[in-house]
Amino acid sequence: MDHAELSALLTPEGLRLVDSLHISSTADAAAAVSRLRREGLSPDLVSAAVGQARLRERARAKFGPFADRMLFTRAGLEQATRLAVAARHAGRFRDAGMHRVADLGCGIGGDALGLAGIGLDVLAVDADEITAAIAAYNLAPFGDTARVRHGRAEDTPLDGIDGVWLDPARRTAGHGETRRLTASDYTPALPWAFDLARQLPTGIKLGPAYDRDDLPDDVEAQWISADGSTIELVLWSGALARPGIRRAALVLRGDTAAELTAAADASDAAERPLGAYLHEPDGAVIRARLIGEVARSLDAGMLAGGTAYMTSDDAKTTPFAATFRVREVLPLRTRDIDAVLRREAIGTLEIKKRGVDVDPAQFRKKLALSGPNSATLFLTRIGDRRAAVLADRV
Repeated sequence: MDHAELSALLTPEGLRLVDSLHISSTADAAAAVSRLRREGLSPDLVSAAVGQARLRERARAKFGPFADRMLFTRAGLEQATRLAVAARHAGRFRDAGMHRVADLGCGIGGDALGLAGIGLDVLAVDADEITAAIAAYNLAPFGDTARVRHGRAEDTPLDGIDGVWLDPARRTAGHGETRRLTASDYTPALPWAFDLARQLPTGIKLGPAYDRDDLPDDVEAQWISADGSTIELVLWSGALARPGIRRAALVLRGDTAAELTAAADASDAAERPLGAYLHEPDGAVIRARLIGEVARSLDAGMLAGGTAYMTSDDAKTTPFAATFRVREVLPLRTRDIDAVLRREAIGTLEIKKRGVDVDPAQFRKKLALSGPNSATLFLTRIGDRRAAVLADRV
């Protein structure tokens, strides 16, 4: 979005137009653009309004019904914290007895919404002028409780601030990064952010694949997953860090939450042969290196091969891992797998892989899936051999 589009959007006419549009597909967007241009509306207004309508549709996954009164940028929505997660972050500040919080790098205001929503005073700051203007619109219902400034995090006076929330901009898109991120991937620079965290209680939101070797020693590192996707790593300092906790995995599924905490990385459980059940640890657990804790709670061992899978003969379950009953172990060869899938009349197949260089999407195309039954297929290593494990979710 540029300044001309923003100016056209932030008018009564522009906002009414956005509210009137309901766009769920590219075809809907194209039809809306054609219709609005025929009605004589300016190109800037049409572009801004249709773009916002499409972003609102996408934003419902993060903000639910609140998305229908918010404005977004594409990058801001992508990096924004889900509202349910932002509320949990805000609770840390409240529980630590804080009243005035600076949200540095506020983006479109997702975390500031969480903070203001539980009654905290928020100073929201963003270095991008358009993004700051959109944050001001999104936070306007809170009045003086949530103030927005256009400026750099590094230049923001913090007199009277009890704690800081910092969401540095990533130079790679998205939150579910699989490549390892380092300090140079963030703005403002993480050395500055880590120094700030030593001066004031601070929460720093990073990509979940941030290089663990670069983690400060004096913070609590909390990895968070939501509905099966590991979405972020938060470093908590000072009064925001819980005593004795340096590693945490918070697992959110729908309206439920479970958290595993420890003073340090957990040692792995001993390896053991594949048993009757296979357990796949949640991504947050893997990132936090707490797999051993989960394995011991399941009376499970590590599956040989270094894949992070656990195995047991008991059907115990935990919110920190998905459990599967093993049906059959096969060589990782298409013809062998295909024969079993036909025999079992499997038409719906979930494919997972670890430790082998296989593209599940391409592998699926080689299979003749047909029938009323479903299963999960693990493509992995067991010891030094490649194997396929056919299993059912428990």
